[in-house]
Amino acid sequence: MIALIPLLTLVAALGTGLMAGLFFAFSSFIMAALARLPAEQGIAAMNSINVTILNATFGLAFFGTAALCVVLGIVSILYWPAPGSAWLLAGSLLYLVGTIAVTMVFNVPLNDALAAIAPASQEGAALWTRYFAEWLPWNHVRTLANIAALIAFISAHARQAAL
Repeated sequence: MIALIPLLTLVAALGTGLMAGLFFAFSSFIMAALARLPAEQGIAAMNSINVTILNATFGLAFFGTAALCVVLGIVSILYWPAPGSAWLLAGSLLYLVGTIAVTMVFNVPLNDALAAIAPASQEGAALWTRYFAEWLPWNHVRTLANIAALIAFISAHARQAAL
């Protein structure tokens, strides 16, 4: 098992890097593009994104990285004196809290509320405004958490490879 840790660390770095890129795109230009649309169209586009993102490749990257972070977090504690263990634990916690927990506690409920509203209604327009004010800052958190997790996993791997 110990021999697999450097490989698993690289895969975790890849997963967090993929997620960082996805969330970065939303923070950098996707949400800005949606904000330029009338509320009804923006809601429809975001709802479409929220439906189509639930696919096998996203699931593997998002939840596969989470599973890997659980494994690496446990390994980091069991092999605490090993080089890079603190970085493994940091990367794992950053991803699990900054991505999985933030997504489930903040972003998904907002997505669900958006899916349940009539896009052309006054309530829809009001929710769309609130959605941006609440969803986007949490997406920034996910972006930064993934970048930090990526750095942590790269740092862990560098220490593992130095052996």
